[in-house]
Amino acid sequence: MTMSSEPGERKGQVSIASIAAEAGVSIPTVSKVLNGRPHVAPDTRARVESVIEQHQYRRRRARQSSRPALIDLVFHEMHSAWATEIIRGVEQAAATQRAAVVLSELGGEHRPRREWFEDLLARRPLGVILVLAELDAEQRHQLTTRNIPFVLVDTAGEQPPGVPTVGSANWAGGLAATRHLLSLGHRRIAVISGPTDMLCSRARVDGYRSALEEASVAIAPDFVRYGDFYVHGGYSHGLDLLRRADRPTAIFAGSDFQALGVMRAARELGLSIPDDLSIVGYDDLPVTEWIGPPLTTVRQPLREMATTAAQMVFTLANGERPANERIDLATELIVRASTSAPRA
Repeated sequence: MTMSSEPGERKGQVSIASIAAEAGVSIPTVSKVLNGRPHVAPDTRARVESVIEQHQYRRRRARQSSRPALIDLVFHEMHSAWATEIIRGVEQAAATQRAAVVLSELGGEHRPRREWFEDLLARRPLGVILVLAELDAEQRHQLTTRNIPFVLVDTAGEQPPGVPTVGSANWAGGLAATRHLLSLGHRRIAVISGPTDMLCSRARVDGYRSALEEASVAIAPDFVRYGDFYVHGGYSHGLDLLRRADRPTAIFAGSDFQALGVMRAARELGLSIPDDLSIVGYDDLPVTEWIGPPLTTVRQPLREMATTAAQMVFTLANGERPANERIDLATELIVRASTSAPRA
């Protein structure tokens, strides 16, 4: 049997040497591919990865002491208090395992670039948590063959079976927010959600639609808007909606930041909150209690979501499977002073 300095685990004891021979490359080249090292031609890397996949080669799980106690926390965008809550939740769980957290941002992209991914493979962390980001099939395979577990938080799109994900009950949150406004007597209710390419954004709008349909209230197509989850998205869509002759009497914003933007737009147009306009946000960030008026919002358990994802990573890193691979934590409507019955 051919010996190798970096053995794998599989029936038949496939080794790095045999993979190198079949791919027609050197053993160091295979080692570079396995460890995510640069300076490997793309076609050569693809050929080696193909042989690895064909033989279902897996590196032996490294001993805990020989592997850096790192968790890579990856955001598609990170400049908000929303991201801060996620970071705190992951750090809280990591501290119990004496692990450090490495932060990365993808600059608004939902999928890691090749150069960043190669650096990640070279670090060989205990695991990876991706927030509103996802991996393609090849990236998932590369992490799996290197025994680097990964968990997605608030996944941007539908994931194939077996991909661990943590989110919140976005549909139920949209339903509860809209039902609350309906119960107050509102019938002209608009929604400003996040980008259309995000699963959580679409789910909140689906909850909104379901509540209106349940109450036999017609859905005005132009009252359904998709923003960017940030203040500007709420502000620009808010101005447009509130300048209409048939302006809404209530707006459900798909994030607290967008709700703040709607509030600014309403004030610029001389509208009083909640007398002229009721507003519901989403997330329940700390600032929502202190603005005027305090914001009615859907509480999303951001820290708990992050802590749950980190715990799943540690479970997977220990060679175990989590009890559930898809976890959606409950949301809760928090009623404050930004909502009331519409003017007669």
